[in-house]
Amino acid sequence: MLKEKARAKINLTLDITGRRADGYHEVSMIMQSISLADELEIEKTSDGIKLQVDGGLNIPTDQRNLAWRAAEEFCKYSGTAANVSIKLTKKIPSAAGLGGGSSDAAAVIRGLNRLYETNLSEKQLCEIGMRVGSDVPFCIVGGTCLAEGRGECLTRLAPLKNFYVVLAKPAAEISTAWAYKTYDEEPAQEHPPNMEIIRLLEQDKYSEAFGKFANVLEPIAIKLCPEISTIKSKMMELGAEVALMSGSGSTVFALTEEKTTAEKIAATINDCEVFVTQFD
Repeated sequence: MLKEKARAKINLTLDITGRRADGYHEVSMIMQSISLADELEIEKTSDGIKLQVDGGLNIPTDQRNLAWRAAEEFCKYSGTAANVSIKLTKKIPSAAGLGGGSSDAAAVIRGLNRLYETNLSEKQLCEIGMRVGSDVPFCIVGGTCLAEGRGECLTRLAPLKNFYVVLAKPAAEISTAWAYKTYDEEPAQEHPPNMEIIRLLEQDKYSEAFGKFANVLEPIAIKLCPEISTIKSKMMELGAEVALMSGSGSTVFALTEEKTTAEKIAATINDCEVFVTQFD
């Protein structure tokens, strides 16, 4: 039996640059892994794929769960027997824009590579990940990356300063499919200049870079969940260096270099699931 951490992610920026022939959207996102993580225990069995989930509400334990699908796809790709037991302990909120399901899938793929001693390369693991979901390759790689294409074309970026991250997840859940469909009907007016932001971050011009952060799905999400805007404003008033919605929402993150500021923000945000974590 082995253990794996499934680390959450935040989108420091999120842009949609077009539609693909296969129906997916072309994206350009600066993504960052964080220390908040689900925990997995994985071991070989003799009777197919078994998935147990502790924590979280209404999380499926069959083929609808990305962790299950990841095990299935890994075994197909590697030619190994699909006999594995997975115990998943949820810490990352679901439907939150934090990549919880994708990170679980990534952890399963990494874990099975170790368990079966298949020695697949990171590129091969990402190929398996793409069969499960667009964010899974980033969750396999982790760190700080520019993600393009469907999200699978990854360029590693220089590590950023280790900011404290405050996460505030309102009760509202926002469907990723709904967010992208609505975006097609109401395209954003403000787009993040990702290459400029990357240049500024590499030059340690964080304040200037933060001023250009944007998520094109945020205006759409705010119409469904106005609390996103309220939380952002409160975080900035309390000293955050930047605050933005992650992914398709509804979680809002704030970055600060000071632990005391992060704790103050976390203590002041009400009616949300709140976490204080760091870059990973």
